[in-house]
Amino acid sequence: MKKEGKMITILLADDDPDDRQLTHDAFMENRLANEFHAVEDGEELMEFLHRHGKYESLRGEPLPGLILLDLNMPRKDGREALKEIKADADLRRIPIVVLTTSKAEEDIVRTYDLGVNSYVTKPVTFKSLVELIKVLGNYWFEVVELPPDEN
Repeated sequence: MKKEGKMITILLADDDPDDRQLTHDAFMENRLANEFHAVEDGEELMEFLHRHGKYESLRGEPLPGLILLDLNMPRKDGREALKEIKADADLRRIPIVVLTTSKAEEDIVRTYDLGVNSYVTKPVTFKSLVELIKVLGNYWFEVVELPPDEN
């Protein structure tokens, strides 16, 4: 997944270590060589984006080109993080795809109201996850025109 010869960084925010590993494996299965980072909750997501704490060494590095966001996480959930990201002028243009187990209409409506770009329910099988990652990659980095990274 390249955009004009430039690698796009993917950031996954998910509290489940198995889901983080399976998502990473699905990227590898699709032979997508993107830089891939994963964080465990909304607090760590915001630290990563603002380059605070253990992510200070990333200052000057491009922000993620896509965030995959779970909704139900400890400390700060995905809804709170989404609201915070979309309220921040430096972060609001980062595309965010909610990738969650919730099929609740309330979650779908609320996250779109908060500015999410897409809402996807996590597939049950690894094979389905691999296919989903393939489709997401094709759509977000080959079809859609993304704004340039301003860093």
